[in-house]
Amino acid sequence: MTAITSTQIQTSRLRMHVLVRGPKDGVPVLFIHGNCSSARFYEETMAALPEGFRAIAADLRGYGDTEPAPIDATRGLRDFSDDLAALLRHPELGVAGKVHVVGWSVGGGVAMQLAIDHPELVGKIVLEAPMSPYGFGGTRGASGEPCFADFAGSGGGTANPEFARRLKEGDASEESAFSPRKVMNDFYFKPPFRVEKAREEVFVAEILKMRTGDDHYPGDTTTSTNWPGVAPGARGVNNALSPKYVDLSGFGKLAPAHDVLWIRGDADQIVSDTSLFDFGFLGKLGAIPGWPGEDVCPAQPMVAQTRAVLEAYKANGGSYREEILPNVGHSPHIEARDVFVKELVRFFG
Repeated sequence: MTAITSTQIQTSRLRMHVLVRGPKDGVPVLFIHGNCSSARFYEETMAALPEGFRAIAADLRGYGDTEPAPIDATRGLRDFSDDLAALLRHPELGVAGKVHVVGWSVGGGVAMQLAIDHPELVGKIVLEAPMSPYGFGGTRGASGEPCFADFAGSGGGTANPEFARRLKEGDASEESAFSPRKVMNDFYFKPPFRVEKAREEVFVAEILKMRTGDDHYPGDTTTSTNWPGVAPGARGVNNALSPKYVDLSGFGKLAPAHDVLWIRGDADQIVSDTSLFDFGFLGKLGAIPGWPGEDVCPAQPMVAQTRAVLEAYKANGGSYREEILPNVGHSPHIEARDVFVKELVRFFG
């Protein structure tokens, strides 16, 4: 990855670690990583872009080598999107005009929030296996109606405590189903896909850089009288993903200034209408006891919710295209890199 440079940029909000490749006068593309990852997950994608592009990827707060500023969950994804807006405006980055944006998983939600709050910075948008516009957990139907008034079933308390413990202790093994390396290979990708060994070591090391605790991953917890007994707190990333604080349906009402490419794998187990990380679906499977039933807390239809918001955007004069990659899991840019890059180049022109 010798063509990629690593730098630290002190913005008006925090110090950010940034990867950059390509000339300053190239077509700028900002890559936004997801939860439990970092900018380095996009290195091979950046390296594969043809000449004429300027690829930029930054570690979000609490991830990688960016300053671990606390995450105010009550702002939803705005801590992340405002950080990126400050970065794009920084003269050291040398970006003029609008930037095309690629957002993966949680990064897809951040991309939409960036377009909602800072539309003057955003050109075309690629939503790669994006989180639902209504957050993660605790909602029903295509319009994102909460299952419970306190948004039970979402937030920091829904994180697996064994995974969080192993993350905090720096577990680089795969001795447990909850070891970060094992989780990555089982769920980021569709098994039996694995990256080559050297890249796997990089990815695991980056995951283990994540800050843990109440201000970061998974965040603080709150009990609930509703199933499954937990509701969102006010700090940390998993609470920031709760529908209590995230509502990106406003994207559907934006002026049609951002062409959208929605690209995802058909075997995604993380963002899905049958997600193995969603308490509603896990309850239906019997993996979490006491499930109150389909009429109270069904599986969150994450894909259907995204489609509904994009259809609203289209009805408002916007444009989007959905591309589904066969035999691909949650990470199209890694599992099907050549196809993914080809789609980016075609979309960005």
